[in-house]
Amino acid sequence: MEFRKLGNTNLDVSLICLGTMTWGKQNDQNQAFEQMNYSVNQGINFFDTAEMYAVPSTKETYGTTETIIGNWLKKEKKREKIIVATKVTGPGLSWIRGGGLQYTKENISIALEGSLKRLQTDYIDLYQLHWPERNTNFFGKLGYKHLDKEKEWSNFQSILSILDKFVKEGKIRYFGISNESAWGLSKFLAISKLNKLPRVMSVQNPYNLLNRSYEIGLAEISVREKSGLLAYSPLASGVLTGKYRNNKKPKDSRLQLFGDYFPRYYNKLSFLAVEEYFKIAKKYKISLTQLSLAFVNHQPFVTSNIIGATTMNQLKENIESLNVKLSKEIIDEINSVHKKNPNPAP
Repeated sequence: MEFRKLGNTNLDVSLICLGTMTWGKQNDQNQAFEQMNYSVNQGINFFDTAEMYAVPSTKETYGTTETIIGNWLKKEKKREKIIVATKVTGPGLSWIRGGGLQYTKENISIALEGSLKRLQTDYIDLYQLHWPERNTNFFGKLGYKHLDKEKEWSNFQSILSILDKFVKEGKIRYFGISNESAWGLSKFLAISKLNKLPRVMSVQNPYNLLNRSYEIGLAEISVREKSGLLAYSPLASGVLTGKYRNNKKPKDSRLQLFGDYFPRYYNKLSFLAVEEYFKIAKKYKISLTQLSLAFVNHQPFVTSNIIGATTMNQLKENIESLNVKLSKEIIDEINSVHKKNPNPAP
């Protein structure tokens, strides 16, 4: 296993992070336990979750994934060996604290205490804001459209001051953001430095062969400011495994179970790009899955690659991507496809 520093801390996190959002929906607790046991045996020390999981998020499954992880941590007695990342939900889900502003003192406190209880722990290693409260471009939006009459949102300094309280209490070790823009990351970094408040150690945004928008602006900040990317959807919700090629919908796949729940990945340009990447993988005798994951692993601005699996075979193939090293020739061919069809699934 390869390890990288989380932000500017001395904390070493595994390059492969175990994503957990299917647990409690597509995977039951026994399957989740098997995944965690195998992953730890392979050297993974980093788990990522969120209070709103399992996904698709519903009132009935809210908190289920954290509960499963908490049960495993208690059973295996490995809390000190695992770096646990979770997230406080952003606005918009009515069954989570009414769906309004979530990054207030009251709501962050409720969310954090709930996560601590479900995870059966006294502290969270990395506590993340799941998505911004303000109007900005995330969840499939490339362009930013400003609203003159914007809804109210919690300002950066107030959020950092609230988190600072929990850091001092020992309930949070480090702070991260998710689905953020370059402006958002820059503001958080500037305000934390000016006011000696918790610093952003990571940015959890989508990054894959079909969505390399992180490279525009955010990648430079990640490297220069040591606030690395935790890449989610490295396989574009399964599209980059090739299993949906030729209009296939395999049994128990997300597309078959939930339809276009992640519509940004299922479009004509995405599938055209997948065919080109499939040709590259076949040419060099690499699975499309491992080509896609190895590309993410290769990036210097990436701290950790968040994989997700519903079967053990998928999990094993994902982890083994660490052993795939992409030559300059392969990278050049990948970049050639990207140049012709950039970011078809933002």
